[in-house]
Amino acid sequence: MPVPVFHVDAFTDSPFHGNPAAVCPLAGWLDDDTLRAVAAENNLSETAYFVPEGDAFRLRWFTPRCEVKLCGHATLASGFVLLKLLEPQRESVSFETRSGRLTVERQGDRFSMDFPALPPWRCEHIPDDLIHGLEASVQDISVYQISDNYFVIFEGEEHVRALRPNLALLEKLHPAGVCVSAPGINCDFVSRYFVPSYGIPEDPVTGSTHCSLAPYWAERLHKKRLQARQVSERGGELWCECSGERVTIEGNAVLTMQGSLLIG
Repeated sequence: MPVPVFHVDAFTDSPFHGNPAAVCPLAGWLDDDTLRAVAAENNLSETAYFVPEGDAFRLRWFTPRCEVKLCGHATLASGFVLLKLLEPQRESVSFETRSGRLTVERQGDRFSMDFPALPPWRCEHIPDDLIHGLEASVQDISVYQISDNYFVIFEGEEHVRALRPNLALLEKLHPAGVCVSAPGINCDFVSRYFVPSYGIPEDPVTGSTHCSLAPYWAERLHKKRLQARQVSERGGELWCECSGERVTIEGNAVLTMQGSLLIG
């Protein structure tokens, strides 16, 4: 049985940058073990699957190890595949997900996503594994959190770029990932994101963390519209705008490969 697969680099306008995602359009759902096996075979940070559902599509995301409840770059990649390749007559598409309805629409040369705002709160009990894993001093950082992520704010971009974390220690923080951020030099803010317990040592560009980063930096910088850069090795750019309980995240995407995966 062939499963269609599109490889898309998200949050970039150039191949081999941004965050690669696999997108698999399906006529109907395969069993979860098969979905996990296909994601492991793709061996990318996320594989997205969608099936038609009413006037929208049901969208799910899998890492090489497990299903996740929100993923930005694979949502952007899925919207790109539908709006650019499969149904180019559309101007927007809606996805039903574990995090509610998410919409992707054309925005000039970019694609815009409507996501929930997830403002982080101050972390009162900072885990030792977080501090030692980042080799940081509590005097030099501020730590925030949401239910499944820690957000560590450094003084400057150079600190974020220079980080060489102890991933074995950060893995012990499961189910939480670790996002580090700081004011940017040529943008409003920069970030990196580490999720080793999900099989992703460092995610190249992470849309979902910007649901929390955008509200934080919007309040701190007194700006509604922000330019962000994730300074991983591949790197990527995002444009965010806060509006009440929602965050708009924009980015480019590039198709790098398409074909079929044979699963028997």
